[in-house]
Amino acid sequence: MRENLNAAVDHPGVPFGRAAECLELIAFVDSPSLRLMLDLYHAQIGEGNLIELCRQALPYIGEIQVADVPGRCEPGTGEINYPAIARALADMGYDGVVGLEGWASGDPAVALDAFRAAFTVA
Repeated sequence: MRENLNAAVDHPGVPFGRAAECLELIAFVDSPSLRLMLDLYHAQIGEGNLIELCRQALPYIGEIQVADVPGRCEPGTGEINYPAIARALADMGYDGVVGLEGWASGDPAVALDAFRAAFTVA
């Protein structure tokens, strides 16, 4: 898997820092063995427009990683509307892995509950 990483805050100078660059590489290689680990925390910092990014990346996504901006904590602690993203992913038919790659802003059990709530589509 190839993960997008932001160059603005966490990984200055990293190649393929934008999801769009990673997608271009993955589409060029065009192998089921190479997929995108779409990190929405990094994408929000470097690109924004996350739902459209998910839509464009959908055929190449191997995993989606979640953390909120700023702070890299659980959903609901920052600016990303993860319930809207979860609904959009469900509408797109995404049924793959979604992983929390962040830190608890406080009680870890509360953080896991927030993650679960954000990605439980009614």
